[in-house]
Amino acid sequence: MEGVTRQRILELKGRLNMNIVEKGKEEDPVVVLIHGFPETSYSWRHQMSGIAQRGYHVVAPDLRGFGETDVPEGVHNYTIMHVVGDLVSLIDALDKEKVFVVGHDWGAVMAWGLALFRPEKVKALVNLSVPYNQRHPFFKPIAALKAAYGKNYYIVKYQEVEVAENEFARVGSRIIVRNLITGPNPDPPILREEYPFGGNPLEKEHSLPPWITEQDIDHYATKFEKTGFTGGLNYYRCLDINWELMAPWQEDKIRVPTKFIIGDEDLVYNMPGNKDYIHNGEFKRLVPLLQDVIIMKGVGHFINQEKPEEITNHICQFIANF
Repeated sequence: MEGVTRQRILELKGRLNMNIVEKGKEEDPVVVLIHGFPETSYSWRHQMSGIAQRGYHVVAPDLRGFGETDVPEGVHNYTIMHVVGDLVSLIDALDKEKVFVVGHDWGAVMAWGLALFRPEKVKALVNLSVPYNQRHPFFKPIAALKAAYGKNYYIVKYQEVEVAENEFARVGSRIIVRNLITGPNPDPPILREEYPFGGNPLEKEHSLPPWITEQDIDHYATKFEKTGFTGGLNYYRCLDINWELMAPWQEDKIRVPTKFIIGDEDLVYNMPGNKDYIHNGEFKRLVPLLQDVIIMKGVGHFINQEKPEEITNHICQFIANF
């Protein structure tokens, strides 16, 4: 079975039904790949074979609210505690004490949370695109983002329950996915008033870069047509709730062996202060076992899809040390 990509639904008792895609021998060490938004487990399609071929059991779940996994109702069901709880239950369901973890975008945020709350579950961590950021003791995230970027900053706009969903529905899943994946650049995503999510019928869809195909866009769009976007948007809507919940871990650090990779054209890398934070010692202070930071030239936010072979090699070279 090591050469076959498999899909199954795991019943995480007391939690939800989680869809996973996996490849490799079940007795091999497990590598869990955690996706972001607007993606699913499909975003790891390039890494599955390469990692499995090197002797690992690769498991890519659809997070709650995405793909073929359950979509609980209510913003309050998408906190970092809920999602990390799902990941712990997944690891237990795989009958493993510890696993390797790789995260991207919101998957990286949840991977940082897993490493913070349950470090005994993580052999080593490779995170992409989103560095660990310690909870600010005084400023809630949404107010801080609004003060920095204004009311049309995309994360601020996402807080408007049903407003974003209605606009997404009007524009259509395919255009939304296409524009979110191909549109971001190093500048902060400030949305327009009249057509904030790319719905102007006079505009053309963004042309596709060579690293993604029309079939890939269709795959994502089909999944979001099934689930809707509310589950994914609720991760953003829980930012302030997470800030409240994270208070007990205010001074804690990430204490698992870690490698971090980001593109120099990633909007996260280019947010004010992030370059200094990553390079000038503070990131290393908060992640003492941070062993490597890779800045990939000419690469944007969707790094594991933009540079699939390079990311696979970075992951495997690092986890081979453990």
